[in-house]
Amino acid sequence: MLFAASGFMFSAFAFQDTSEEDELARMQAQLNAEVASKPFLAEKPEEVDAYIKSMLEKNIKPEEYKGTHWRPGYTCRDLLRYNWTQYRNCRYYYRYHGRYYY
Repeated sequence: MLFAASGFMFSAFAFQDTSEEDELARMQAQLNAEVASKPFLAEKPEEVDAYIKSMLEKNIKPEEYKGTHWRPGYTCRDLLRYNWTQYRNCRYYYRYHGRYYY
């Protein structure tokens, strides 16, 4: 009888470990899907430098920031998580004015 009870307790703990592992695997899969669904925006320094060079040659003054993502203390790199064009424009603004947006 003692063997039967201890065997039952062991299988209950083993089942609990398996269900926790399954839950962790499910949560990890969900997190991976969320991360993969968001776009990856690379800096593309060559494209940004070419853009800045062309705008400087045309003597076009960069516009002030009109988006909703800029916060005090941010750098242009912080905008990269939202939009590559805003990142590129921020880099041009910084190059032209020598400061970030207000």
